[in-house]
Amino acid sequence: MTVGVWTLLSRILGMGREVIFYALIGVGPILDAFIVAFRLPNLFRRFFAEGAFNAAFVPMLSKRIENGQDPDGFVSQSMGWLAFILIFFTATAMIFMPALVWATASGFSQDARFDLTVQYSRIVFPYIFLVSLAALLSGVLNAKGHFAMAAAAPIVLNILIILALGLAWFSAQSAITYLVWSIPLAGFVQLILLWSMVKKSGINIKVARPRISPDMGHLLKVAIPAALANGVVQINLLVGQIVASFFPGAVSWLYGADRLYQLPLGVVGIAVGIVLLPELSRRLQANDDIGAKTAFCRASEISFALTFPAAVALFIVPLPLVSALFEHGATGRSDAEAIAFACAIYGLGLPAFILQKLIQPLYFACEDTKRPFRYAALAMIVNAVLAVGLMPYLGWISAAVATSVSSWVMVILLSNGAHQFGDITRFDAQIKGRFVRIAIASLGMGAVLWTSDLYLGPMIETSLMRVVYGAGIIFSGIIIYGIFAQLTGGLALRDISRSMRRS
Repeated sequence: MTVGVWTLLSRILGMGREVIFYALIGVGPILDAFIVAFRLPNLFRRFFAEGAFNAAFVPMLSKRIENGQDPDGFVSQSMGWLAFILIFFTATAMIFMPALVWATASGFSQDARFDLTVQYSRIVFPYIFLVSLAALLSGVLNAKGHFAMAAAAPIVLNILIILALGLAWFSAQSAITYLVWSIPLAGFVQLILLWSMVKKSGINIKVARPRISPDMGHLLKVAIPAALANGVVQINLLVGQIVASFFPGAVSWLYGADRLYQLPLGVVGIAVGIVLLPELSRRLQANDDIGAKTAFCRASEISFALTFPAAVALFIVPLPLVSALFEHGATGRSDAEAIAFACAIYGLGLPAFILQKLIQPLYFACEDTKRPFRYAALAMIVNAVLAVGLMPYLGWISAAVATSVSSWVMVILLSNGAHQFGDITRFDAQIKGRFVRIAIASLGMGAVLWTSDLYLGPMIETSLMRVVYGAGIIFSGIIIYGIFAQLTGGLALRDISRSMRRS
């Protein structure tokens, strides 16, 4: 709940910044160029820090904290190695930025978007150095059980971007100029805040000169397959971006849809996954298989109860949600319809995205990063074949179709491989029955929302009406789902709370 609440606030502020993007800048070459530039450091951040170091680092640090095996020295050496790798990588990327932009958005090479993207990328790319170190510090806090500050830190980026855009609007200056410079500043502020919180948590950090040691050798041995596995996931995103770059406006359409489905994914899936990894690591280290199974089952139950209705809403009524957020100012109806189309496709893949966040921590808690890499590589091949192969027939939307299908392939592979963990991943009859009842309640909610929108949707014309109507869809959906879930027995928060207290 701690991570979820802070992540929800971060995602709401993030959605606010996207609303301002689309209203002030609008779908077009400038927004397309900025989105590609902004994605570059975030893409490699997930590859380096969140995907690689943290997947290996958090379980290893959790065990050292549990056993009192010099956690300070381990954190300092890890920070030194990560900083060394990031300095080299950032400098290389800055020099060869045109080649990097061409590799990630080759469709831009024939128009003005290419030079704009190179220009913006050179300003925002140092953000990777700052935010990757901040992500490692977040991993330290998670391992110590201090989840609030780590979850709250991303809010800094959203606040500074919103302030920068507000200042640009108030002073009648170029919004994009203020926007790109606010990003590295936000990374610096995040790093300082998290560094101070780690010190308060009792970990004394000194950025040590990188040196080979048994601990670092083991960390790198575990981290490299995790980096490759997460890198494969990022390659999937790149394939979609490359496909979209050949269609004017498609990068912005997919980005808007991505931000909308990332809201439930971040609040539920990522939040649960962040807490589950150190929890499973501690349980398995103590040979508490029953506790590990309880933690996994409760996380699965909560995630499904909160995610499945969101997936149904994104698929059934995406246009009212998209219109409420983005159909203002420089963004028109045709753009909103394109974003809504992509949202519907992503909605079909949302449960799979959540399941990945639930199952992967089992592997990482056991320091098994090789098999997730092999599974991700297979899913990457499926994604690339579908995205490129369907492009002549489906156009830009083939990227969203490929992402959703390949995410389900990844879940199937992870689930089959998880049988090695024995009874931990086996759901009992009660949980399976609850899953069915949650699905029925969610579909019932979707049917009511779809019928209502069929009659009320055509009456919504102004920007204010779209905002009010979109908010009404959300809140009425919550109420309707809650009623159906109680009637079917799919949602019993008292049982979940009681089980969490027992665990």
